[in-house]
Amino acid sequence: VQLQASGGGLVQAGGSLRLSCAASGRTFSSYGMGWFRQAPGKEREYVAAINWSGTSAYYTSPVTGRFTISRDNTKNTLYLQMNSLRPEDTAAYYCAARRGPGLPTTREGYDYWGQGTLVTVSS
Repeated sequence: VQLQASGGGLVQAGGSLRLSCAASGRTFSSYGMGWFRQAPGKEREYVAAINWSGTSAYYTSPVTGRFTISRDNTKNTLYLQMNSLRPEDTAAYYCAARRGPGLPTTREGYDYWGQGTLVTVSS
């Protein structure tokens, strides 16, 4: 599967953005999906993940209550709604797909990656 992330941009603190990740192929609904982010000079870190059907979602603590991961399998698209953005959310955001069961929180657990989309939150 090929993944294409979009929707990043510059936003003021407290604002919102919605990221999208468009997937190619007809098997999107069979993949667990995740969002990761990488700030300048830092390691890529887990943000959120969702199971194949969209019925289970998980978040890292710093974004819980502010971010929502979702998917539309009819459109082969993954989303990340980001509200109440903070300067520390500034990073390149990456979507990823996993073939097997489970939703790991590590980079190694995912098989396919999109290119990053940059989110910059100004204070």
